[in-house]
Amino acid sequence: MSTHTAAAPASALPELVVFDKVSKTFGSGATQRVALENVSFAVHDLPGKGELVTLVGPSGCGKSTVLRIIAGLRPHFPPTSGTVRVFGKPVAAPSADRGLVDQKYSLLPHLTVLDNIAFGLKLRGTGLGARHALAREWIKKVGLDGAETKYPQELSGGMQQRVAIAATLILTPRILLMDEPFGALDPKTRLHMQELLIELWRAQETTVFFVTHSVEEALYLGDRVYRMAANPGHMVEELTMPRPDVPPEQMRQQPWFADAAHELLRRLEDEAPAGAPLTAAR
Repeated sequence: MSTHTAAAPASALPELVVFDKVSKTFGSGATQRVALENVSFAVHDLPGKGELVTLVGPSGCGKSTVLRIIAGLRPHFPPTSGTVRVFGKPVAAPSADRGLVDQKYSLLPHLTVLDNIAFGLKLRGTGLGARHALAREWIKKVGLDGAETKYPQELSGGMQQRVAIAATLILTPRILLMDEPFGALDPKTRLHMQELLIELWRAQETTVFFVTHSVEEALYLGDRVYRMAANPGHMVEELTMPRPDVPPEQMRQQPWFADAAHELLRRLEDEAPAGAPLTAAR
C-alpha cells in the first residue's frame, strides 16, 4: 500500500467528517450492548477530488452504526458520548447532503425505473420535464438504457442496485454512504458494480464511505481503509491504497494486491493490533 498525499496538509483542509471519541450503546441493564467505543477519525474535504473511505471488519464491529451516525439516522444517532461533526458542524438530523445506499435497494415498487430515479427531485419540487430529463441522463450513466419503463420486480439485483445508486447520486449529495450495497450480488455483477462506482465517483468528486465484509472490495475501492474490530466495536487502524487504474478483476491478479489482501485478511482473522503499512510494489 502507498501513502495517500493530499494537495495540502490535512490540518489546512476543511473538515468533512470528524468523529471525536464517539461511543454508542443500545439498550440498558442486562440487555445493554456497546456498539461503538471511543471511535475517532477525521476525513477532510479534498477539493475537486473527494475520497473513497472503506470500513471493513467482522459483523457487530459497528461499521453500519458509523454510517448511520454520519447520516443522522435514529436509533443509531445520536451517539451516547463523544462528538460528530459534518462540514465542520455538529450533526443534528438527516440531510440531503448525505445520501445512503444499502443492500435493500429502497426502491418504490409501484414506480418505474425512470420515476424511482427522479423521485427525490420530485420531493424537491423539480418539474416533471426537468426531473425526467435528468433521470434519463442518469439511466445512461448507470447503463440502464431501455429499462426506463420497467418496475423494480422486473429487474435483477444488480439492475436494482444501479437504480438505487442513480436515485441517490441524482440529488448530488456531498457525502455518499454505502452500507454493503453489493453484498447480495453474484461475484461477476459485484465486480462490475465496483468498477461502475469508481467511474461515477471520479465524475462526481463525492466523498464516499463504503461498508463491506470483503477484504478485496475494501482494498480495491478505498483510498483509505478503516479496519474495525468487535466486542465492543472500535477502530484498529487506518491503511491507505493507491487509486485503482484497472478493473477489479485485473487488480486482483496483481501480486502486490493479492499480498495486501492476504495480509489484511490475516489481521482481521487474528484480531491483530495495528501493523505496518502494506507495501504496494507496483
